[in-house]
Amino acid sequence: MVIGGKSFHKGHTYVMGILNVTPDSFFDGGSYRKKEDLRNRIRQLVEEGCDIIDVGGESTRPGFQKVEADEEMERVIPALEEIRNMTDLPISVDTYKAEVAREAVKAGASLINNVKGCKEDPDMLTLIAKTGIKYCLMHHRNESDYKDFPTEILRDLQEALQRALSYGVKQEQMIVDPGVGFGKTVEENLWILHHLEAFHCLGYPLLLGASNKSVIGKSMNLPVDQRLEGTLVTSVLACEAGYLMVRVHQVRSNKRCIDFTEKILHND
Repeated sequence: MVIGGKSFHKGHTYVMGILNVTPDSFFDGGSYRKKEDLRNRIRQLVEEGCDIIDVGGESTRPGFQKVEADEEMERVIPALEEIRNMTDLPISVDTYKAEVAREAVKAGASLINNVKGCKEDPDMLTLIAKTGIKYCLMHHRNESDYKDFPTEILRDLQEALQRALSYGVKQEQMIVDPGVGFGKTVEENLWILHHLEAFHCLGYPLLLGASNKSVIGKSMNLPVDQRLEGTLVTSVLACEAGYLMVRVHQVRSNKRCIDFTEKILHND
């Protein structure tokens, strides 16, 4: 898969570095409001070796405050321009709004990372099909209301993928994220992490976004600033399961864990 001119090859797990330009994200909300702080974060992501930068302009943590598309664009587009001025790394934009995605594509985004991929806005799918941009479709239910979680999560994703295809989105454009932390109990999130390989049956490249999430905190009784070790475990599991990407806050430590895991796995 080629994203923003960079090849992402099967058999290696790449690191997507998170850049939240929000006041209320659960991990680093409000940290990059000043331009110099934003530049320092971009510099840090590049120096620590991330492969793609994911920019988010609206928090999706539990209880988040929804923002209008205009406000989200006011946060996201200047960040994209700063990234473009500082590096040629591919850029992903974390949004479920077609209006924001449209402007992000114009500003240089190469991937749209949609956390509401199973509740799809037709305008978003039309945009993805028309532009040919890469698209990460994430599993999302508003509440945990499953009768048979393993069967239903895969069925939800299959239905969402089929809907995208019906709008003209091509298979080679899409990446799938099983959606750790979105409308799922701790036990359901742990099931995903224990069965990461199960999602290969969908036939698409896979992305895991579990960085510092509440499944780690609740399982280990840890506050958000003490979940690095748990995050590293999830990245190693994703690497072992053959995931294309992990989406993380702390790039260097996750990248080192993945690199060493791959040395072990490929030491024939």
